[in-house]
Amino acid sequence: MDAQPQLLRVIRLGHPALREVAEPVPEAWFGSGRLHNLAEDLKHTMIKEEGVGLAAPQVAEGFRLFAYWVPGEDGPEVSPTVIVNPEIKPVGEEIEEGWEGCLSIPGLRGVVPRYRRIKLKGRDIEGDVVSLTANGFHARVVQHEFDHLDGIVFLDRMTSMESLAFEPEWERYILSETAEEA
Repeated sequence: MDAQPQLLRVIRLGHPALREVAEPVPEAWFGSGRLHNLAEDLKHTMIKEEGVGLAAPQVAEGFRLFAYWVPGEDGPEVSPTVIVNPEIKPVGEEIEEGWEGCLSIPGLRGVVPRYRRIKLKGRDIEGDVVSLTANGFHARVVQHEFDHLDGIVFLDRMTSMESLAFEPEWERYILSETAEEA
């Protein structure tokens, strides 16, 4: 019988594990209880913490895997998914700016440029190859989580700190302004 998923402690900016380059998941882990449990714990923690992504380094596990999901608000919904040993490549040169936050940097939001369209290749927890093209918000989430595997946080990608805002002010002044324009 499978163990109940555990709520993991999400580390915050300043913890050294957040800035380390993660190691590939060992071949022997595919299909194992160790990888299955870590994947389920990542998904469970991501959902409980109300995030759309969570990389293993964010829970002080130095391996190249992350969980993510995409709500179906601006495109097709992607149910909670775990990608192991991912690789990403941009498709085209189009960059778009968008707001990001991070479970490891709670309470802050900022504008980050990302490729609009990417190709993602990796494996699932059984070791089967996963390959897909992601667009828009889906591509943004994947790039954000992939950065965590290389010790990069969204603040590092911001081209200007002028957009950096605490979430209550972001909601009050920026989101409400955007809603009024629509």
